[in-house]
Amino acid sequence: MSTTPPPLRFSAFVMNTSSHILQGVWRTDEADNINFNSLEHWVNLAKVLERGKFDFIFFADVVGLYGDYDGGYEKYVQAGLQIPSNDPSVIASAIAYNTTDLGIAITSSVLQEHPFNFARRISTLDHASNGRIAWNIVTNGLSNASRNFGFDQLEEHDERYVWANEYADVVYKLWEGSWDDGALLQDKERGIHADPAKVHKIFHEGKRYRVEGPHLVAPSPQRTPVLFQAGSSPAGREFAARNAEAQFIIAPGPEQARALVDDTRARLPQHGRDPHDLRFFQGLNFVIGSTEEEARRKEHELEENIDLDAMIAHLSGAIGIDFGSHPLDTPLGAIETEGIRSVIDWVRESVDGREATIEDLGRLQGRNSRVVGTPEQIADQLELWRDAGVDGINVVNASIPGSYVEFVDHVIPVLQQRGLAQTEYAPGTVRRKVFGDDHLDERHPAARYRGAFTPVGV
Repeated sequence: MSTTPPPLRFSAFVMNTSSHILQGVWRTDEADNINFNSLEHWVNLAKVLERGKFDFIFFADVVGLYGDYDGGYEKYVQAGLQIPSNDPSVIASAIAYNTTDLGIAITSSVLQEHPFNFARRISTLDHASNGRIAWNIVTNGLSNASRNFGFDQLEEHDERYVWANEYADVVYKLWEGSWDDGALLQDKERGIHADPAKVHKIFHEGKRYRVEGPHLVAPSPQRTPVLFQAGSSPAGREFAARNAEAQFIIAPGPEQARALVDDTRARLPQHGRDPHDLRFFQGLNFVIGSTEEEARRKEHELEENIDLDAMIAHLSGAIGIDFGSHPLDTPLGAIETEGIRSVIDWVRESVDGREATIEDLGRLQGRNSRVVGTPEQIADQLELWRDAGVDGINVVNASIPGSYVEFVDHVIPVLQQRGLAQTEYAPGTVRRKVFGDDHLDERHPAARYRGAFTPVGV
């Protein structure tokens, strides 16, 4: 039996906006990020990714502004910080039409669309793509987004995951249980399009939703899309252990990733799943040079183009503090927050010999999970991430398409030579390519809805 580790999986972490993670770099001459409204922009990128045998193009998304910065939202608009931001699901079918193997992962919050209509949209896209759709399941952490959808305030953190579990159950019932296998006949001679005995209403009644059904779309190639999740809090890990097939993480280093992976995998048996039913994709950004000296020079140029104020504004929304009301040299130890304290603690631990400041927070966050070097040095680092239990890499960009063209042209060939990246796509749906089967395995909680709505005796 072979003990050779499988190759890493690769995903491109993008957003239908100009400025996503590394704020300010949209201003550089080589960045085409500002053309995000163009369908050709995304189709061309997808073709680059498919040439590099990437598994997914992974679209992040938000449905609201981050929290106030310096008392308002002007900085977000001025910096293009995830505003304007377009709906990624609208362009998914065009990307699918112009590619053959690339998976298309769409982020959609449980806040933004009723599960009945969302299930219909995803099934339609899965049909249109021949089974290449994935869903990144997120709760909403933005107060502005909550108000955009008529709520007075942001739902309490752990309760958002209770909401997400019910939402997931509704769509599982529709995708897995509403239509039995063989229900769609399309028999022209007998004039029977589908067998009504095999199409079922689901009659879901829960805390937030009442959905009668049936699902309006016949089963798509995957039925349920590949399921991603992107939260690493204890509640987020528990949700991933129950629902996700892949979790997107951003750990500051391999050892921190190992601890997170081990903790989350240990939770899966409580939900009847195998610890290795869940894969982990680490977010990393890369600065690539033909020599280490060239790579360091390019990193220096990148640092000069990053908008530090916008980086801090982005973190303000994530952490829940208006850092814009404090001078850049304010010590982090003087700041009280009920938000994501782990980010502040990580920055304080990373600065030696003095107290870390707000400026350090912005600068170090820009360097977080960055790999700098030659393609060979980058391959060395990716081996360490794989050894720590990471299954895939979500590649963060500085520029589109440049960051991905450079990675595909220079890093992927080295990774392929080392067995760290696939050289060809496997046939079939994206779930079959990555997990070996078109459908969710029997251990996943969605599987219990298969046949659950068939009348007794039928």
